[in-house]
Amino acid sequence: MMANLELYELEGCPYCAKVTDKLDELDLEYESHMVPRSHSERTEVEKISGQTGVPVLVDEEHGVEGMAESNDIVEYLEETYA
Repeated sequence: MMANLELYELEGCPYCAKVTDKLDELDLEYESHMVPRSHSERTEVEKISGQTGVPVLVDEEHGVEGMAESNDIVEYLEETYA
């Protein structure tokens, strides 16, 4: 099944790694967007989720337009795709 997932992440971010590990574990394809290191430049992710932290997950198919918090994302992925 081809999931239409997008993940906003940052290189070397442990919370992002937690989410990408779960995506890999569930064998889900996703589009990765690397955000700028500087929070002030993260306008795209702020527009989507209302904050500048990463990771942020977008899953349009299921009406998820910008879920933050790695624990919430991992839980969501398990509930939706496991």
